[in-house]
Amino acid sequence: MRVLVLYFAAAREAAGCASETLELAGGATIATLLEVVGRAHPGVARLAPALRTAVGERFAPPSQVLEPGDTVALLPPASGG
Repeated sequence: MRVLVLYFAAAREAAGCASETLELAGGATIATLLEVVGRAHPGVARLAPALRTAVGERFAPPSQVLEPGDTVALLPPASGG
């Protein structure tokens, strides 16, 4: 199945792109997606423990099963005031 991954802020810098489409096996979870992304982009792997993930504009846990066509956002912690 195909899913769209959106990278924001430090994750975008680490990935070297703002978005990409990934092909994953059926039943893949966000945790699976993070493993695939981490192998392709080691800088994102280093950020993974601090990343928040969202599917369809809603925060989602690593255990969430993805559906074909989902859009997954990888969001680093925000700072500032």
